[in-house]
Amino acid sequence: QVQLVESGGGLVQAGGSLRLSCAASGSIFGFNTMGWYRQAPGKQRESVATINSAGMIHYADSVKGRFTISRDNSKNTVYLQMNSLKPEDTAVYYCHVRVSPWSAYWGQGTQVTVTS
Repeated sequence: QVQLVESGGGLVQAGGSLRLSCAASGSIFGFNTMGWYRQAPGKQRESVATINSAGMIHYADSVKGRFTISRDNSKNTVYLQMNSLKPEDTAVYYCHVRVSPWSAYWGQGTQVTVTS
């Protein structure tokens, strides 16, 4: 089992910044992928950014150049630095960890609200 604890969401004006953190504990060994997804009201959950244990990173086109994902393997923690936030970034952000092709976990979600 893997437990994920998220922090860092909140309310910010457009153009502002927030940093999300997600600490994972439990059965995480070897290669894995950590990342962030988001879900806005009335929309499907979408991938925002992912990073695997080899350091390979993928960003959604909508956040490229504004968001930066990073991880601290010694702490099993993944971060999402969000700059130049826009109202359309408003969503519940979920941490996601995949530890095998058949095993993945979700955090409880943290609200990010960007006002214009």
